[in-house]
Amino acid sequence: MPRAVYVLALGIFAMVTSEFVVAGLMPQMADSLDVTIPQIGYLVTAFAVAMAVGGPFLTVAVMRLPPRPALLMVFAVFLAGNVLAATATGYGVMLAARVVTGVAAQAFFGVAISVSSAVTRENVRGRAIAVAMNGLMLGTLLGLPMATFIGGHLGWRAAFWAITVLTLIAAAVTAVAVPRLERPGAGGSGLRDEMQVFRRPRLWLVLSTSTLIIGATFAAFTYFNPILTGVSGFDADTVPVLLIGYGAATVVGNTVVGRLADRRNVGVQVAGLALNAVFLAGFALLADVGTAAVVLMTGIGLVGVTMNPAMAVRVQRTGNAGPLVNTVHASFITLGVIVGSSVGGVFVGHFGLRSPLWLGAGLAVLGLLSLAPELAWRRRAVAPLAVSAGDAPAASEDVPTASGDVPTASGDVPTPSGTEEAAGRSAW
Repeated sequence: MPRAVYVLALGIFAMVTSEFVVAGLMPQMADSLDVTIPQIGYLVTAFAVAMAVGGPFLTVAVMRLPPRPALLMVFAVFLAGNVLAATATGYGVMLAARVVTGVAAQAFFGVAISVSSAVTRENVRGRAIAVAMNGLMLGTLLGLPMATFIGGHLGWRAAFWAITVLTLIAAAVTAVAVPRLERPGAGGSGLRDEMQVFRRPRLWLVLSTSTLIIGATFAAFTYFNPILTGVSGFDADTVPVLLIGYGAATVVGNTVVGRLADRRNVGVQVAGLALNAVFLAGFALLADVGTAAVVLMTGIGLVGVTMNPAMAVRVQRTGNAGPLVNTVHASFITLGVIVGSSVGGVFVGHFGLRSPLWLGAGLAVLGLLSLAPELAWRRRAVAPLAVSAGDAPAASEDVPTASGDVPTASGDVPTPSGTEEAAGRSAW
């Protein structure tokens, strides 16, 4: 695996740590900025909305640059926002800082996934994306506790300064380790090529599947703490340890999915959604049984957000591997976070603490239904092979095409390997 992919994981780790840092420092920040804890909670929402809405615009702004300068430009924007947060003297300044860092974080995800695809062979893109996305998993597992520890002992501003130092290190290593790649075509052809793929209805369906996968998981994840303490009976000191176990499960699951994403892309998403629906429903039924709750929560960690590599590969095969497509995909993932957490909160208010788990199970089932058209196409595509070869592959397997990709926008003809590769590199 090229070292650039590991370096990009470090950058993602810095971004994710910044995304989650507010959640661990709410009381200190509320006291310092003279606002309420719910108002500090809005900073989390502002970051997520800025990611979903603003990230693609920053990506478009840097697309005319070669990948390495584009990454460094996004680092610069993120760094400015983080310094602004560390020095904020009022709530309005902090809110602005969170918007800036949210926009930059989303653009970085899109550009980083695009570069990860560009520096690796097509048949191992899933594994490369999994390595890069381990920055996300480790940000949840290690970044948040680290920032919370620093903030608790040295003040919340110290946590933001620590993220600033981490960002500078990641940017410096990126400048050295990421190779020089071709810039987009002259005259903005790269942007035009990327915009054209959004005319494909199939791409929007694929993007919606990603929203449902992440929404199902975050409907539950957002409320793990109150569920574990209020229903499962664990004390508050035990919950962080359980969440570390959940984070470790996401790292394992992400690695496994990365190895399956290239050859069994749709199959691994079907299996992941089906298992997640079972784990979420089981958790809802057995939340008051401590051991069962921990086992089922760990299962959610194994098959929830860990679908990211498979989701990214499917989006790239349906659209292309360019930075704008990847950033828009990241926006749909963020939309899943927003929907799962916000609707889950409404459910808690009306139906109690178990209800977000049922919501998650329902979203997972909807995710399975969104894959039905893809599975139907694959059954139709495999029929001629069965006639000539006398033996069709199992329904859970991805149907082989000239490149192993899903069909083009027309849904009739597989995408040739060279065409997909060119589309993936047209913008980088």
